[in-house]
Amino acid sequence: MLLGAHVSIAGGASRAFRRAEDIGATAMQIFTKNANRWKAKPLHDKEIEAFASARKSSRVSSVIAHDSYLINLAAPDGEKRSRSLAAFQDEMQRCATLGIGGLVMHPGAHLDAGEDVGLQRIAEAFRAVFAEAPPQVQVLLENTAGQGSYLGYRLEHLATIMELVPDGNFGICFDTCHAFAAGYDLTSADGYQEVMKECERLFGVDRIAAFHLNDSKKERGSRVDRHAHIGQGSIALESFAALMRDPRFEAVPKILETAPGEKNCHHLRELSMLRQMAEAQA
Repeated sequence: MLLGAHVSIAGGASRAFRRAEDIGATAMQIFTKNANRWKAKPLHDKEIEAFASARKSSRVSSVIAHDSYLINLAAPDGEKRSRSLAAFQDEMQRCATLGIGGLVMHPGAHLDAGEDVGLQRIAEAFRAVFAEAPPQVQVLLENTAGQGSYLGYRLEHLATIMELVPDGNFGICFDTCHAFAAGYDLTSADGYQEVMKECERLFGVDRIAAFHLNDSKKERGSRVDRHAHIGQGSIALESFAALMRDPRFEAVPKILETAPGEKNCHHLRELSMLRQMAEAQA
């Protein structure tokens, strides 16, 4: 079972493995740089070697990265778009350098230009990105809660981006909190199955390459992105259990993005709950 959490890279990316191991994780997500800054120092050979060495000796067998929150590939022409393109291309290269095969990203915000215009801008950006991107890194489009003008709150948006860039190396990162906040029914096991049917209809569940397992502090359809610890929000535990028992996703990494708590108490509790769900008879 590939199960874990987003962990800190404080002190160097290689140190993330120990933090993941401390919670018994077999999968982890990291930032490859400070997520709130446009630029970062290049990865030095010593850190690249340390990351590879730590990975080789770790029980963490799946590593994905998340891009910077500053990036907006739906931005209009101008400095923000130029910086976003450069930053995303740099994120792709950093993943390739570290041997990370999947980069999670939020599609972007159209900034009152309209959804159709925003989706076209994202597609144009990806055509430029993939023209120079390292082929071994897959872009994992993440569904969003839909706050403000953010695109990706409808699964159709993700399908459209992939249709507009047919040669793109895409996968999907499905976030449970975001889906629920966007209006998808995760109030029961049956609701979960219906949402997965919609994924199958639009792009195929085989496209789902990662899950973010987050409960939601806000109600269904709120369009507000507020993560809660599993079992402490509005998403039904039956939905999480159905996901954990779904044989189609047995080999797909499942990542917590909640706060770890003192001595990792929250992550340890949540991961234990999820393991028990997976082991229980459906």
